[in-house]
Amino acid sequence: MTHKSTDTIEFGASRDPLQQPKVTLRELYKRHGENAHKQSTRRGLWAAVLVYLVFSISDILLIGDVAPYVVGARFTISIIMLIALEWQMRRASTADAVDSTAALALIFAYAGWLVPSMMSEHAVVMSYYMVFGAIFMMSVNLFFNFPFRISVVASGIIVLIFLAGLVWFPNVGYSYKFTFGLFCLSCFIFTSYVNWKLNLERYNVFLNALEAKAQHRQAAERGEALLRLSHTDPLTGLANRRAIDNRLRDVWRDWQQAGRTFAVILVDVDFFKRYNDYYGHLEGDKCLVLVAQALRALAEEHKASVGRFGGEEFILLAYAVSEQQTAALCEAIRKTVEDLGLLHEQRRDGTSKVTVSVGAAFTADRTLSKVEKVIHQADRALYSAKASGRNCVKLFHANDPNNRDDGENIAALLKIAVPQGLVSMVYQPLQDVATGKTYAYEALMRLKMSDGAFISPSLFIPAAERSGAIVNLGQWALRRVCEELLVTNLAPVASVNVSPLQLKTPGFVSFVARTLDEFCITGDRLAFEITEGQDMEIHSSLLRCISDLRALGIKIWLDDFGTGFAGLSWLRLIDFDCIKIDKSFLHDCDTQRGCAMLDDILRLARNRGATILVEGVETEEHFSLMHRLKIDLMQGYYVGRPAPASSLRPIRQLPKLVVVSR
Repeated sequence: MTHKSTDTIEFGASRDPLQQPKVTLRELYKRHGENAHKQSTRRGLWAAVLVYLVFSISDILLIGDVAPYVVGARFTISIIMLIALEWQMRRASTADAVDSTAALALIFAYAGWLVPSMMSEHAVVMSYYMVFGAIFMMSVNLFFNFPFRISVVASGIIVLIFLAGLVWFPNVGYSYKFTFGLFCLSCFIFTSYVNWKLNLERYNVFLNALEAKAQHRQAAERGEALLRLSHTDPLTGLANRRAIDNRLRDVWRDWQQAGRTFAVILVDVDFFKRYNDYYGHLEGDKCLVLVAQALRALAEEHKASVGRFGGEEFILLAYAVSEQQTAALCEAIRKTVEDLGLLHEQRRDGTSKVTVSVGAAFTADRTLSKVEKVIHQADRALYSAKASGRNCVKLFHANDPNNRDDGENIAALLKIAVPQGLVSMVYQPLQDVATGKTYAYEALMRLKMSDGAFISPSLFIPAAERSGAIVNLGQWALRRVCEELLVTNLAPVASVNVSPLQLKTPGFVSFVARTLDEFCITGDRLAFEITEGQDMEIHSSLLRCISDLRALGIKIWLDDFGTGFAGLSWLRLIDFDCIKIDKSFLHDCDTQRGCAMLDDILRLARNRGATILVEGVETEEHFSLMHRLKIDLMQGYYVGRPAPASSLRPIRQLPKLVVVSR
């Protein structure tokens, strides 16, 4: 029977297996596929027994006088040897023992057939029939996968039995005996040689397979090493950004599918740039390594994943059941690093050792649709921790003003908002109270993050004013309003919010004039609302800018009157075309004091002769009140919500755009 050389080698291959001692290699070869070898010998013996018993037909046909004895011997020997073989298989005997039993079965089978056959009276027939004994020899050497020592011993015994029978066989000449004896010896030599070659070939195949497995293992180890390197930060030995991203998606999937909540924790080494500048980059690297080791030990204790997120920032991903558990882990992180006691004399904040700021987000909000939002929330919490004095812990809460996207985050976003299409315009109608027609649309800017989430104007407008980005945003907004609203005749008038910072910028009036000329729009279709922004004194340059805008036909409106910087001095020095009353005064009208306050504000505005617009009309009661108070214009969700230009219908004819205060 043939045994496959590709069978699995069930043992450990060394890195250079062929350099092992030959005794060791032989022992490995002997153990290699031992069970498969025994099963092969078992199947081979059962097949040989079947053929052996089928040859009983030849006994009946050729030597019928002794056939009962020969056939009986065949069946007896077959049954005994099969029982012995199965007994050995049940006892889990070695492969050598099973091979020896099979070889012994062939020897007994040959002797059990030959001895009674030679008693036949058909001497001539038997003299030729005897040559079939060579089949047993070939079976030993070629049919089975016996080791060479077993094959040569078994086939040698068969040769001796054959030669003994040949000598004893009567009534044949010496030439016959010589010829058949030479045939038997030739078969022995030939089949033994072939058996030796086959065993040698099987051994060589085994060695090749052993070496191939070792090479495959080495290649796999090198691949695993390269994979580890590609997922490992070379400095700290922690997982790198790529590995953490993969792990983050795993825990996100667990949360989405199985509801297993987790926390994302960002850790930033405080004032690390100063540490690097003072102590040097080598000491800075040592500091990061020590912090990383401390975080690794803590992460293992809490069964969390830890990695280096970039620079001096680390990240931990931990399964957590509550915000309290998350907060406790964050505090443990902060204290662990603080307890390292690494000296940091350049902080100048009353602390002289290395500390960390920790920000975390817990996945309590099931409405989160993207894994990136959890990271964003943790980043906002980290920013809040740094803004709160560092060396502290902050958890993300949507309603916490300290977690809002202001400061550095929004300032960075505003730099790329226009090129990357993150900023857009929507338009809210302003209705004439008397006629019920739309008098104008107010242009409102919207800013979204890269993940699609929108940022409130109350957050990004102040940040834009502080960073100066409001100038470029304002120019973009003016052009977009002209393109979307005025050129297409979607609105008779468009009001655009203008920061006092824009009015103070040199060349602002020239830019407005060029824009009007470019789009062939008359100035009386634009109204500029001076919005709340930075507290600014009214300088002559500001008044001159407003005067120049008026010369272009542009209307000047005062936004959010009664709040912020919009004081009486503005009304005294500037003739506003429209005064917008802040919605807080309307919403306070459910009290007598609130009604009196709104009445005072309206009386003051009317004394200036300006058109009056009230914001925040959101209910039918508000709408009715506007009519009772004879307000000129109103704005609010009851009148119409902000909408993109694509949802507005074009007007057929531009109305006369003069509104007289009533």
